Amino acid sequence: MSEDAIGHAAVDGPVLVIGTGLIGTSIALALSRAGVDVALEDADASALQEAVYRGAGSVFIDQEPSIVVVAVPPAVAASQLADASHRFSTATITDTTSVKGHILDEAIRLGADHVRLVGGHPMAGREISGPSAARADLFDGRLWIMTPTGQEGEQHLARTRRLIATCGAAVEVMDPAEHDMGVAVVSHAPQVLASAMASLLTREPAERIKIAGQGLADTTRIAASDTDLWMQILEANAGPVSGVLTSLVEQIDRAVSSLAPEAETAGLQDVLDQGNLGHSRLPGKHGAAATRYAVVPVMVKDEPGELARLFVAAGDLGVNLEDVRIEHVLGRPSGLVDLFVQPAVRDALVEGLERAGFDVRT
Repeated sequence: MSEDAIGHAAVDGPVLVIGTGLIGTSIALALSRAGVDVALEDADASALQEAVYRGAGSVFIDQEPSIVVVAVPPAVAASQLADASHRFSTATITDTTSVKGHILDEAIRLGADHVRLVGGHPMAGREISGPSAARADLFDGRLWIMTPTGQEGEQHLARTRRLIATCGAAVEVMDPAEHDMGVAVVSHAPQVLASAMASLLTREPAERIKIAGQGLADTTRIAASDTDLWMQILEANAGPVSGVLTSLVEQIDRAVSSLAPEAETAGLQDVLDQGNLGHSRLPGKHGAAATRYAVVPVMVKDEPGELARLFVAAGDLGVNLEDVRIEHVLGRPSGLVDLFVQPAVRDALVEGLERAGFDVRT
């Protein structure tokens, strides 16, 4: 079940954020944006200094927080949750790790107060890490999963909801085990797949790689993520991820078998067909059902202001751009911009852009 972030009062401070990496600093920036008193703590003095310099909050001294957000790597999350529970006897304790069941169980085993401990996982991130990559708007309009176990006090659940809303996100409530199965499918296994595909590029000559287009870039984008962090995530969620990868290997094996000389291709056809069906189940904008858009390709110069001019022209025509994709042209200072629009406005957009002198590739 989802709860809209709009309309919630800002969470009461002070809020202590432990861990000033990408996620922790982004949370602190979002809270500070809303006028919440934020304190920061990190064993890495340079990361802490950078977060403070960016306006995320002040260095924690001794104030009693209303909420503690533990935003540290999975390998130390459970111990940090337990430690925070011991240090602050009345505070709500929540976290941001992308694995819930194992970490929450371990935190409680280490002495965390299960009444005040509320699992959390903001579904947002970037391929780059550290406080310098943090953004106050990172969570705006994004899902933030709460994983209650049924033992939490209502006031601590309510505080966590207000924290999430203050950061601009919407709450999704899930059972911890269901959460871990879900992220194995939509996040953790795709990370392994992207990394495996990108690893093949290390064996290929430059002449082959230079012809790569946007498809390969999209497929391998997340392969640039922090390796150490992902090792911790995958180890913490090993069972569910292993199950998803086993199913994926079975699908790949079907495709490989179908490509053997004189083999029947029905297996490959089914993999492709099921891929189309699965892709159609991905949520569209704002969590709504996926929509099939019309695509208007426009060639633009790779110069300052050209994209802005194109977007303004579309706006002047009264056309809302549902999505945009950019592919740079090999060996030329230009790029192909695909404008995704509602099918009903496609022709008007094409005609209007052509009248304005744009190179529309229909």
